[in-house]
Amino acid sequence: MSNIRKIGILGSTGSIGTQALDIIRKNPERYGVSVLSCARNIELLERQLKEFKPELAVTKEEKDARELSKKFPDTAFAFGEEGLKEAAALSENDLVLNSLVGMQGLVPTCSAIEAGTDIALANKETLVAGGDLVMKSAAEKGVKILPVDSEHSAVFQSLQGNECNPYRRIILTASGGPFRGFSRRQLEKVRLQDALKHPNWSMGNKITIDSATLMNKGLEVIEAHHLFDAPPEKIDVVVHPQSIIHSMVEYEDRAVMAQLGLPDMRVPIAYAFAYPERIPMEEKSLDLAELSQLTFEKPDREVFRTLDLAYGALATGGGACCTLNAANEELVAMFLREKISFTDIQDRLVDWMMDFAPVKADSLEDILELDRETRARIRETVRI
Repeated sequence: MSNIRKIGILGSTGSIGTQALDIIRKNPERYGVSVLSCARNIELLERQLKEFKPELAVTKEEKDARELSKKFPDTAFAFGEEGLKEAAALSENDLVLNSLVGMQGLVPTCSAIEAGTDIALANKETLVAGGDLVMKSAAEKGVKILPVDSEHSAVFQSLQGNECNPYRRIILTASGGPFRGFSRRQLEKVRLQDALKHPNWSMGNKITIDSATLMNKGLEVIEAHHLFDAPPEKIDVVVHPQSIIHSMVEYEDRAVMAQLGLPDMRVPIAYAFAYPERIPMEEKSLDLAELSQLTFEKPDREVFRTLDLAYGALATGGGACCTLNAANEELVAMFLREKISFTDIQDRLVDWMMDFAPVKADSLEDILELDRETRARIRETVRI
């Protein structure tokens, strides 16, 4: 019997997916690949198929799946949402890494849970939109949800060995993004190319814009609430520009446990893959003397109002987090197409959430319908 653990990677050509494959490449005695999936970067997917030879590959478009199937007869191919569901539920998966972008990650997560497969979760929108449903289903199926976001991985690691010790609060760190310290007037002059330049991390476009608006931290507050069963009042956010402390947990005796490291997503990915073990990494070690100082400050909630929108959505309930996520995704997509301004993202979100009335959002069908309705209404409301 092989000891190689097969990983299904949803979103293999993105930032998280390529770094995950780098870990697998360097640890062939530990890991193999059961699934690869890709939306548009077919050229990179083809190179990955040649190297890793998965059982199944998924593309967004049917034509791409058909063309690739001719070149790789030993790999099965699927496409679209149904393909992602099939990939997530594949029996060969020992672990599914969900690094899809946005709301599209929710349904495959549910499929993996239904199949009883543990999930390394890098798709925060899964829990933002459907956290109650996902966590309840995972508990019923005995499925582990292992966080891959650097902040939630840091919290997860800081909780290890303290299962019997209640925590006082979770402290999520934020870099502050490229516009830390900006005034509202300065934000109004921000261009797309400015917003895509994150000071510390290399990420996909959507998450980079979310980081610039601080919405990413708001979404992480919601994610932490679900992952760690944490009341919103026990989740704090502090700006830490160096991105060395990835997050912290304060216990009742006021002791604070933190996870530190250079900004490198391969560390939390590897921890999720190997949990509860750790595997050797070749990356550069943290040199605190070289850094000389670590600084902290409160987020500017008057200029960046998205953080309070997330806390407000948690307090409102009734699908508020789902509609906040959907509206944000649509507005960010509009900004990336340069149809609206940077400050329009926040301003439209504030207006949208002020008018939101809680609705039933208990089932997967309810959540998906609310997501669709929100997107349609945002596109109608924002005339572009």
